[in-house]
Amino acid sequence: MVIYHLSTECYPVAKVGGLADVVGALPKYQNKIKDIDAKVVMPWYNKPFVYEHEFDIVFDGFIHQGSNMLQVQILKEKTNVLGFELYMVKIPGLLDRDNPYGYQDESFQFLAFQHGVLHWLSAMEIRPDVLHCHDYHTGLVPFMIENCPEFVFLKGVKTIGTIHNGEYQGMMSWDMANYMPFFDSYKWGLLDWNGYINPLASMIKCCTAFTTVSQGYLEELFVSFRGLESLVRDEFGKAYGIINGIDTEVWNPETDPMLDFNFNINNAVLQKKKNKEKLCKEYGLKPELPLFAFIGRFATEKGADFLPDVVWKSIKQSYGTLNIMILGSGNTYIENKLKEYDYTYTNFALDLGYKEHLSHKIYASADFLLMPSRVEPCGLNQMYSMRYGTVPIVRYTGGLRDTVEDISTGGAGINFTYPGVDDILHAMNRAMGIFTQKETMENLIHANMGFDFAWEKSAEKYIALYKN
Repeated sequence: MVIYHLSTECYPVAKVGGLADVVGALPKYQNKIKDIDAKVVMPWYNKPFVYEHEFDIVFDGFIHQGSNMLQVQILKEKTNVLGFELYMVKIPGLLDRDNPYGYQDESFQFLAFQHGVLHWLSAMEIRPDVLHCHDYHTGLVPFMIENCPEFVFLKGVKTIGTIHNGEYQGMMSWDMANYMPFFDSYKWGLLDWNGYINPLASMIKCCTAFTTVSQGYLEELFVSFRGLESLVRDEFGKAYGIINGIDTEVWNPETDPMLDFNFNINNAVLQKKKNKEKLCKEYGLKPELPLFAFIGRFATEKGADFLPDVVWKSIKQSYGTLNIMILGSGNTYIENKLKEYDYTYTNFALDLGYKEHLSHKIYASADFLLMPSRVEPCGLNQMYSMRYGTVPIVRYTGGLRDTVEDISTGGAGINFTYPGVDDILHAMNRAMGIFTQKETMENLIHANMGFDFAWEKSAEKYIALYKN
């Protein structure tokens, strides 16, 4: 069985969020299953990875996007260093940029990516068993292969759409239809939602089946989906919730090259302490105090807008008997407020930006990880933290409630229900009480490291879905 994963991100080539981690791991683990050949197709970016590895040009052609004729090159990484065949789509002026997102013409970018991929597959008569489309950036593919005459060779290929984050749907005005491959106008309803082209809605309508990245998130979409609630209820017969896994080869505290002190479940208490002491020394924190950490984008869906008040109130209310460290970026107001507190409080450390190596060090050093998310389709940070013996403090939502059970009911994490500063502070106070209980903390470290979040189980579930 041949599967092509289509995505705008893939770790370690280009990463903005959890989508990259999933696409960088799932096909690798699928390829460990007998008779499975999973590949990844993504846009070309000016990233270190592409200059550190060799590529062959396996296709060179042209597509028309409106009145524009665009060159399409498909480049294949030579050595399959990631555990799967990696193909990158290069289109001068659109798919040859520094970053995946943040451009004024994103709609043109993603249309060209999807058009270019399908043109290549059709022209070269490559017919996969499954096209696995990740998020709205590839959401028009199921419509195109069934309704655009240019891709008649691919008609009937099974399509799976995975919703990693339903907050982003890629809505476009109908003017953009002029830049799509030709399709019969009477099919417009398969693209439309409330007067706009909605790629995510189209994906749900047209795909063979669609998945969410946790069962809990699928259930939430029935009642909260930014206007698509009725659609997902209508199409529930082809909906599946499959929890993400983590790449335990990358995220392994015993072999992780980014850590100062490696450890396993047997020596975790001592080695985590050493990591914590080194990190605290580097950032001017006190290693004897509990260390709370936040890692991620400063987005409201992540609850990042709570962070300034959480920092200020927790330090005040605890009289400075805790440490807080934050790694992230993405909102100027939040960044500036946190910079102010970084200057004011010796118990607070801030590092702005995305730094993969530092995130590994924080997971290995922190006592508690904060995830106050308003929306969390799956969440990987809580799994990373647990793998590294750090106790997650999470809002009970989406994939967080599927993966983190509160210690009061036999789990190894701390849950709170309402997304707000007071509930976060209450959860942190619970954590500080637990921190003083040495035996309990050690048991939580061991319990969290004992959870199995490896990709093998989830990869098998996807294969079963493909074969169904």
